[in-house]
Amino acid sequence: MYPFTNYHDAIHRQSNKFISDIEKAINGEYSAIDCYAKLANLAPNQGERERILEIRQDEVRHYQQFVQIYRQLTGRAPQPKIMEDCPGHYLPGVEFALQDEQKTVDFYMEIADAAADQFIKGAFRRAAIDEQNHAVWFLYFFTKAK
Repeated sequence: MYPFTNYHDAIHRQSNKFISDIEKAINGEYSAIDCYAKLANLAPNQGERERILEIRQDEVRHYQQFVQIYRQLTGRAPQPKIMEDCPGHYLPGVEFALQDEQKTVDFYMEIADAAADQFIKGAFRRAAIDEQNHAVWFLYFFTKAK
């Protein structure tokens, strides 16, 4: 009748995927924090540098909130790691950030949709909105630099 043999195993697998997705989000934020510090140093002017540092500060806030959620769900601290290297030049770095932010919007909305807890659902929806805003800024920087 059901596509799985044991209902409780199916719930357990889902929660493992959910925890794994939150770990991936933590690693993404950790990587973005590192990358945006590098991009800010490569920015062609003070205005772009300041905006990238503001975006980086949003990523720090997301990271801290996701770590808190992870600890509440698992009872342990995550072990964050850099998932992708940030390009070493400004324009490729901005394009990389733009694409990453866009993918992250969809990913965070999927996590929000899968969350039963309203706090977690809201945290990932708010982060998705921030990520979309970041993508717009990176698109502006990319278009301006071309």
